[in-house]
Amino acid sequence: MPNIPAREALARLRDGNARFVAGTPAHTAETLHIQRLQSAGGQSPFAIILGCSDSRVPAELVFDQGLGDLFVIRVAGNIVAPSQVGSVEFAAEQFGVRLVVVLGHSECGAIAATIAAVANPGDAHSKNIRAIVDRVQPAVEATQQGGASRTDSTFAAAVTRTNVRMSADHLRHGSESLERLIQRDGLVVVGAEYSVKTGSVEFFDGVPG
Repeated sequence: MPNIPAREALARLRDGNARFVAGTPAHTAETLHIQRLQSAGGQSPFAIILGCSDSRVPAELVFDQGLGDLFVIRVAGNIVAPSQVGSVEFAAEQFGVRLVVVLGHSECGAIAATIAAVANPGDAHSKNIRAIVDRVQPAVEATQQGGASRTDSTFAAAVTRTNVRMSADHLRHGSESLERLIQRDGLVVVGAEYSVKTGSVEFFDGVPG
């Protein structure tokens, strides 16, 4: 069965983030206990979050949501590889989720590591770390081609947003299943950035008008 519409899901996330920033969370130990009992028989998440593995950006806390509310996929650099696409497809098809959020964040280590790798291509990385760097590198190159300089203090911030946009675009156009859900069933993929300093989330890509 379809879940709540994308616009309503987005409003819930915005409201939850506002509570998080204000320090007035709605979810307490008591409400989480109740949700644990209620969700034991199944789940019905209202949004899919593809975010970074950074320990400072736990989606459930950032959006002040409880158990069973979010289907969260976390990987360094919020990259999109086949396993991430498959995870999004699963949640969208299985649970009728109609909102996908690609969530990047400021001060991202994967972004910094990729910028350094592009500047110093001879530096050694394990093949597994290299697999992450290789998926972020197009965002670094595209940002450079846009006229930004690696010496600019805002370069990493610009790359972060480019990387989010590219990941969101990959989800929109790199899966027949998701394309069908977008065209026929109201699935929306948006890009957002979390500030580790302020705690606020800004939705800036693909947001419904």
